[in-house]
Amino acid sequence: MRVVVYGAGAIGGVLGALLFEHGGDVVLVARGAHYEAVRGGGLRIETPRHDRVVPVPVVDHPARVDWGDDDVVVLAVKTQDVAGALEALDEAGAAGVPVACAQNGVESERLALRRVEAVHGVCVMAPAAHLRPGVVRAYSAPTPGILDVGRYPDGTDETSLALAESFRTATFAAVARPDIMRWKYSKLLMNVGNAVEALCRPSPAAGELVHRARREAGAAYRAAGIDYVPDADFVARRGDLIRPRPVGDAPRSGGSSWQSLARATGRIEADYLNGEIALLGRLHGVPTPVNEVLRRAANQAARRRLPPASIAAEELLALVTTAG
Repeated sequence: MRVVVYGAGAIGGVLGALLFEHGGDVVLVARGAHYEAVRGGGLRIETPRHDRVVPVPVVDHPARVDWGDDDVVVLAVKTQDVAGALEALDEAGAAGVPVACAQNGVESERLALRRVEAVHGVCVMAPAAHLRPGVVRAYSAPTPGILDVGRYPDGTDETSLALAESFRTATFAAVARPDIMRWKYSKLLMNVGNAVEALCRPSPAAGELVHRARREAGAAYRAAGIDYVPDADFVARRGDLIRPRPVGDAPRSGGSSWQSLARATGRIEADYLNGEIALLGRLHGVPTPVNEVLRRAANQAARRRLPPASIAAEELLALVTTAG
């Protein structure tokens, strides 16, 4: 099986580099300055143990992949870029290739199933970063993260079993799960706090925002009849596997939404995290004012290219009160 990692940022870059290092058949799809850097000098992966440059194959568009019957796509772009990536895969003649969605949230699998018959979800727990071209960081050691995988909407098959084995070969913890979306919905409960981490400095008010956003999410899940893995089981799965450590002199700076602001990409994933909760609330009559305020504030900050921690949590709490 060859793994085509579409999106060579924090998660995709670390996965691609480690797959290649451990003998996997892998190719990255990257873009812009990141593609140019990897093509010209390899992908530099920085970890708590040591840094190295990996000569992993890379292309700048899926049309430049010579697609075969044994290929699997690990889609590692942010959710806001998934529709465009799926369109590009169609144009490249890869419409029949299985796709594994390694995004936060639960929307990517829905988008993929419109175009691809064999869709898999990946529940990603891996502290990683991509802040400059040609470089990715993996902060957890010795295990870089957890990549559990399963068929969407449920079940397992040969592809999910083979992917889990490939991930394990690349030193990730991974199992094939028939209920992968229960795990991804549980992860979403954590990810509704991503906007707060990106927008605000740590403070009691920031903690209150996260608490209230997660409380709204739980209420929306209950109204929608959505089953998810209990917190205790999710924490137990992480166990001692995820051990974030500094890379060089630098501790981990922030998660995926924080990195979007830090890199001034102009876009952020809040529509598919806090926006998912707002959507469920509107569908099922559950108020979700905190998640809506966070969604709007995160998008505005991304459009204005504000740096992380530019907004006071107290300001956002006041907006929630006004909205209520």
